[in-house]
Amino acid sequence: MNENQLAERLLAAAEALERASAAFAEQQQTFAATIDRIVATADDSQLVTRLNEQIAELKQKNAELSAGASRKTLPSLVTAILGKNNVEAGRMDVAALDKALTPLTIDQRIAVKAEMARAGLIE
Repeated sequence: MNENQLAERLLAAAEALERASAAFAEQQQTFAATIDRIVATADDSQLVTRLNEQIAELKQKNAELSAGASRKTLPSLVTAILGKNNVEAGRMDVAALDKALTPLTIDQRIAVKAEMARAGLIE
């Protein structure tokens, strides 16, 4: 084998190594991008899990607060007015309430009815 042939073969081998190196570099970039997507997906999954846990906690707190707020109470002034007129605060018919509140002034009747409606005791 002469020197020219040896040089050509070495040059061809060098070119083949260069192409292989470029292909490996391209493949490494593809793998790196894939790994980055996998890591981002894992991070998103953890974030979604944490957010779902927080949503569940907030729903539970909301339910607890709603349960506590469903208690129907009247202001003390309305309770006092009802008590002076021998009317029990509780769910009652509007006609019966009108009859029981006849000794009150119109303003007082309106105030009592408004508060009882707000508390959900009358419609």
